[in-house]
Amino acid sequence: MKIELFERFRGGIVVSCQAEGDDPFNTPVNVALFAEAARMGGACGIRSEGLAKIAAIKKRVDLPMIGLLKTSFPDGSVRITGSFSEVEALLTLGCDIISIDGTSRFRDGYASGADFIREVKRRYECTVMADISTYDEGLACAEVGADCLSTTLSGYTPYTRIESDLPDVELVRKLVKAVTVPVFAEGRINTPALAKMVLDCGAWGVVVGTAITRPRVITQWFVKTLKNKEI
Repeated sequence: MKIELFERFRGGIVVSCQAEGDDPFNTPVNVALFAEAARMGGACGIRSEGLAKIAAIKKRVDLPMIGLLKTSFPDGSVRITGSFSEVEALLTLGCDIISIDGTSRFRDGYASGADFIREVKRRYECTVMADISTYDEGLACAEVGADCLSTTLSGYTPYTRIESDLPDVELVRKLVKAVTVPVFAEGRINTPALAKMVLDCGAWGVVVGTAITRPRVITQWFVKTLKNKEI
């Protein structure tokens, strides 16, 4: 079953359909429309956050769903699916893959994401994507049973903050050589050329969000460039 699921992602684009805050698209109905547009465009899967939004997407689009719930660590940085109750809620919705924070940060009695993922795999029959930010985190999560890795958090943890607008190609390349599970590239993949580049580096699939589903941010890219300001 997992082999068949991952074959659907091989060499393809997963569209991350999310919206937050005062974004005009931040409703389950609107996010589901993004997912439908992604399906029409040839996406091989959807990644989304929030129970109501995931439920709305699954009613509208028949594509594999990578589901997650976002909270925050004490320092304010994002935490992805960090509790057993969140895992259970996502499984109840029928998510094909549960995305879990695989970083080395302490959470709810567990010293790291790898420790938490080990316990998730022990408690539940589920397919886990470990969202990691470093090479060592990727190795640790693969070792404890994560079914796939994604470079989602590279550049977005306190210890990997960067100013680059480019994806972490080197991290993808190193992980592909070191682990046997699929490695997805995610983060700052804002053009088709960059998507092809990370695939050529060995990524199993590519997750793209902002460049497809965040019109306000895309508009800001253009406005700032035209005003000769840094993006």
